[in-house]
Amino acid sequence: MPASTRTRNRIPIRRAAHIPLCLLACLFPLAGCDVFDDARPGATSIFDVFAQPTPSEAVQLAIDPYNADNRYRGTMLLSNAYFAGNPVYLQLFEDRAQDSDATVRIAGTRALANHGSSANVPILVKNLKDKDALVRLEAARGLQRLHNPVAIEPLMDASRDPDLVRGNEGSEEQTNVRTAAATALGQYPNSDVVQHLITIMSDSQLSVNEAALSSLSTMTGQNFGFNRREWLDWYDNTTTPFVAGTPFIYPVFNRPKKFIEYLPFVSPPPNEIAATPAGMPPIAGGTLVPLADINPGAKAPATTPTNSGAPGLNVPSTEPPPPTSENPKN
Repeated sequence: MPASTRTRNRIPIRRAAHIPLCLLACLFPLAGCDVFDDARPGATSIFDVFAQPTPSEAVQLAIDPYNADNRYRGTMLLSNAYFAGNPVYLQLFEDRAQDSDATVRIAGTRALANHGSSANVPILVKNLKDKDALVRLEAARGLQRLHNPVAIEPLMDASRDPDLVRGNEGSEEQTNVRTAAATALGQYPNSDVVQHLITIMSDSQLSVNEAALSSLSTMTGQNFGFNRREWLDWYDNTTTPFVAGTPFIYPVFNRPKKFIEYLPFVSPPPNEIAATPAGMPPIAGGTLVPLADINPGAKAPATTPTNSGAPGLNVPSTEPPPPTSENPKN
């Protein structure tokens, strides 16, 4: 016997009612895991659980003197905030970049790279010598985003294979750090830098060779592959090595959304906008200005650099209070 109209109408309703139950059933097995360890305090609904802390809450996390995990999380949250270029936040990031905990130093270094200027480069240079390899990697990547001549020598040390060291030259044992440092050198069209990049194309790791080649091509507009002799011959016989150079654009993170990120309470991927480093010299007359004052060995004339701020990333919607004077310098 065919079902009545009332019965047929109830069936979709019953099935629809099972959907939230299925979702809850999927969430309950996760309750004993660490999925909700970072849930917002005081959450009263599933939407509150996934909501990011407010800017004020992020500040309190970042200055927590007792919990390194909180300092790391708060600093990372602030590092993506549009207002974090304010001097009071930059001071907080400098403190975190020198924290006693390595993960917090990573967060502070990244935040300085996102919002800092040439004035903050010495902190990143210091972290290129950190005992923790991941801190050194973050510092090398951060120096791709900030421009300051004081970083040239440290970046050359950080991009040199220990097997290639001569005399008192510095070196870096981690391949990924050497690669990031070689990439960062692409923003310094300079005689010493060119010769150094040609030298490290003999590195034992291909990623370092490729980073050196990319930096050389950016500065000069030339491409002789990995043939070091051709590079040296060309450079020794040209008086305008940087005339065809192009602006250095630092690498950025960018990926398409995953399926779950289309849900309203899930944050989108933290994609970034590519740009030139903050404080990098401008283009003058179609030529990449090498800045003679970067190094006495530079072959081309100089102009006065202008600062260009780093682009904003994902931002909170409200302005937070500034950090308190209780910022720990752990």
